[in-house]
Amino acid sequence: MSDRNTGGPSTEPLLAARGLVKAHGRTQALRGASVELHAGEILAVTGASGSGKSTLLHCLAGIVRPDAGSVTYAGLRLEELPEKRLSELRRTDFGVVFQFGQLVPELTALDNAALPLMLAGTDRAGARERAGEWLERFGVRGQGDLRPGEMSGGQAQRAALARALVTGPKAVFADEPTGALDSLAGEQVMTALAHTAREAGTAVLLITHDAQVAAYADREVQLRDGTVTPLEVTA
Repeated sequence: MSDRNTGGPSTEPLLAARGLVKAHGRTQALRGASVELHAGEILAVTGASGSGKSTLLHCLAGIVRPDAGSVTYAGLRLEELPEKRLSELRRTDFGVVFQFGQLVPELTALDNAALPLMLAGTDRAGARERAGEWLERFGVRGQGDLRPGEMSGGQAQRAALARALVTGPKAVFADEPTGALDSLAGEQVMTALAHTAREAGTAVLLITHDAQVAAYADREVQLRDGTVTPLEVTA
């Protein structure tokens, strides 16, 4: 499963977090976590359940603001941006995939995949056309007329990947994208994500507790006690 990018990531990080601190009530999720993500790189963040992996992803994607520390993306300090600008970045530059896909249940797979484009101002016909192309890339164009409840878990997750990548984002944040899938569906989803991300030069931050999923990454770091520790990735 070592689908590696032999060209290697760029020198300057696309996204850099420095000394992130974040608490949820009395629970300290991050205690000075620092990590870098490069263009064209797949980075796996591993760690025990409850170690703060999802909190780290949410800070990096601008979904939540850290209590302290900084997140820099293409020269922008995310924690200093107004919510409107963060929302724009999440529509254009960032794509997010959650463990259960979180597709809109009332919409078909095609309209779910087209939704980010329509929110960004693309007309419905154009958005649906591009969304159909992305569903085809992930092998689920034939399920485009189905709603999430009518699809298998693997099909729905591939539709969620199409939705995350349809805008051509520079970074994709995948939070346990195979956690709700069986091993075969999980392998299909990761193969499709890795191939498409490398083809497009998209950076991927992959949150996982599964060593087989982490094996798709160029680099792996571990979150433990709220801080990040690099791990060696063998070829």
